[in-house]
Amino acid sequence: MDTRKVYIETYGCQMNLADTELIVGLLKPHGYEPTQVAAQADVILLNTCAIREHAEERVLRRLGELVRHKTRRPGVLLGLTGCMAQHHRESLLDKAPFLDLVLGPDAYRHLPALLVQEDKDEPLVSVRLDRDETYADITPARGEGVRAWVTVMRGCDKFCTFCIVPYVRGRERSVSLAALLAQVRELAAQGYKEVVYLGQTVNAYRDGDHDFADLLWRTAEVEGIERIRFTSPHPADMSERIIAAMATCPKVASYLHLPLQAASNRVLEQMERGYTVEQYATLVERLRAAVPGIALSTDIIVGFPGEEESDFRATYDFMAEIRYDSAFMFKYSAREGTKAYKWGETLSEEEKGRRLQEIIALQERISAEINRQTIGQTVEVLIEGPAKRQEGWLAGKSGQFKTVVFPSTGAQPGEVMPVRVVSATAHTLVGEARL
Repeated sequence: MDTRKVYIETYGCQMNLADTELIVGLLKPHGYEPTQVAAQADVILLNTCAIREHAEERVLRRLGELVRHKTRRPGVLLGLTGCMAQHHRESLLDKAPFLDLVLGPDAYRHLPALLVQEDKDEPLVSVRLDRDETYADITPARGEGVRAWVTVMRGCDKFCTFCIVPYVRGRERSVSLAALLAQVRELAAQGYKEVVYLGQTVNAYRDGDHDFADLLWRTAEVEGIERIRFTSPHPADMSERIIAAMATCPKVASYLHLPLQAASNRVLEQMERGYTVEQYATLVERLRAAVPGIALSTDIIVGFPGEEESDFRATYDFMAEIRYDSAFMFKYSAREGTKAYKWGETLSEEEKGRRLQEIIALQERISAEINRQTIGQTVEVLIEGPAKRQEGWLAGKSGQFKTVVFPSTGAQPGEVMPVRVVSATAHTLVGEARL
């Protein structure tokens, strides 16, 4: 079998990174090997996200740059996969008529066959959503490292008014518990130390009578796996059983990403998030009581249609009260096809930017204060490899998913080492190994 090369750029969240590994896993048995150099590739794919407009603009610009490879070598195939392909399936070929392939998230299985079709005069488009597709039988081609992404479910049933995901990834469907545990055992045999379970509403996972808590408990029994994380849970699906699993399974990290979006009940109702500020605050209390020292991160959107200064101030004050370890903070970005898109913008970009900068400054201060409180403590660090900025140093993650750097001791990636924190910034703990 002749070997051909495929180059893939990935945009967006961890689920897109996992999908890229899936695509490579699908193509490898058909003679395609990944390359990091676009100029060497026979197939060039951009695996995309549709959450924010800025990302889509970047992708279109990048496509315009990559088309030169087709000009130099007419046999090169240029394709777009993922959420953006699903979202803009009708307009994409007008914006990028040079595309050979447009594939939605449920069409990756067809990619090997599409690539060998002889008639490529017309772009090949496959964007039909499939309520049964989980790719459970496909082995992703993962890269080196200590961490493996494992998609436990696809799609979303929440239909938040700002979110395009249910429209581009379809409805919720879960991979069987048996298939997931078999995958984790194989990952452990390959030397991976951390498993990260992925799903748009990952804690809504269900396989028959088994829920997400069962998956956590059963995964913790797999020898060789040191840590278990998951993202992103929905607050409305954070059951007592899941909290109990986090509290009783030592391998489950003391860290949780718990999206808030806004701390105004009026805005949350407009977003159709399915919980109130009071319910969310109670959930945080239960988590902190069950898992002492748990680190919390969140998502915040400012400038949602109709957001008034009082709504924004409520979010600011709530963040100051809850004191997240970190946060992903964004200006509202209207997505065509969502319910909120019809409402139009009610704030200027300048005002949204002002509000965003205000909460970023708040969170930076809180993150720095929380991290400085760890100075003098010893944390267990799962070593990932050399630090990026300090030569001769190692980097890894603590059990609270905080980045820790420290002078090398000769330890190898995958080892868990006690490290004493000697200084800290808003984003990094600096330590010294406890030998």
